[in-house]
Amino acid sequence: MMRSKEIRERLKDIDEFLLAEYKLEKGEEKRDWRTYEEQYLQRIKEAVRQLKPSVDEAAAGVEEYCGPGRPHGLTLKQRVLLLLLQRLFGESNRMMAAMLSVFSMLTDVDVSYKTIERLYSDDEVDLALQNLHIIILKKKGVENPDVSGDGTGYSLSIKQHYASEAEKLKDDAKEKKDDAKMAFVYSFKLIDVKSKMYLVSGTSLKSEKEAFVRAKDRLEEYQITLNSVRLDRYYSYPCYLDAFDDTPVYVIPKKNATLNGSWKWKRTMIDFVNNTKEYLEQYYKRENSECGWSMDKRRFGWGIAQRLPRRIDAADFCTAIWHNLLQLGAG
Repeated sequence: MMRSKEIRERLKDIDEFLLAEYKLEKGEEKRDWRTYEEQYLQRIKEAVRQLKPSVDEAAAGVEEYCGPGRPHGLTLKQRVLLLLLQRLFGESNRMMAAMLSVFSMLTDVDVSYKTIERLYSDDEVDLALQNLHIIILKKKGVENPDVSGDGTGYSLSIKQHYASEAEKLKDDAKEKKDDAKMAFVYSFKLIDVKSKMYLVSGTSLKSEKEAFVRAKDRLEEYQITLNSVRLDRYYSYPCYLDAFDDTPVYVIPKKNATLNGSWKWKRTMIDFVNNTKEYLEQYYKRENSECGWSMDKRRFGWGIAQRLPRRIDAADFCTAIWHNLLQLGAG
């Protein structure tokens, strides 16, 4: 019969030699930067090629509302494209409006910065983006995926950088104190470890846990069935494992972990102790999440300019869509 003490002893084994042994066996891949740049350019071209027909298909599934008030000056397809391009370029609403004034000679699209900001809370645009997300996943053939989940923060203020603050606060950075100012927004995403595509995402101004719950709820909305899940130590509690029902969940327990909890938690800890090497091979596929966050922040920046919760969520979702579009051209 296994005891809680064995979990803590196994954690010491990992710290002392198992982790170093695992990294040595895996080795370190050297990147051919010339090949990487060529592949990245190809992925951008493929993303742009797929964008318009995918948006056409997504917008076709949304019935536009024609009620009282001033009608939209742009079609739904134009609004969706404009929102995605604004997130891609990373320009302010004013600068994007100024750029459109120049481009209007070619596109006949000329709007104010307020119009661009309102796109982030446009119901019809939101529905079209949801359709677009599903269409992209289907094109990649994502089905019953093995996933990895992780959260991060985006700065809402240019005076504070999330990575710097997180380094100082450690796990405390994942939750705001009651008197904390609105400096960061938390984002949690589940990524398919095979296709490297995001399945669901959630944001919160309060904590990473709340962002996790919102992302998890969207799994049910999209009717996505998972094959397995990997989460970091912050989620090393029975309640998080139980949230995924019978789906296997791989986590590294905390140093004070015990066997107290649900039967699923007990079975997971027994597997962790008895089959440590195979367990770690599954768990460390979680690096796909960290890699995804790194790529996204280098492409789209460390901050989000929106301030209203719904618009923040839309901006984060646009980042996920661009990430997935770029993966369409990947091998």
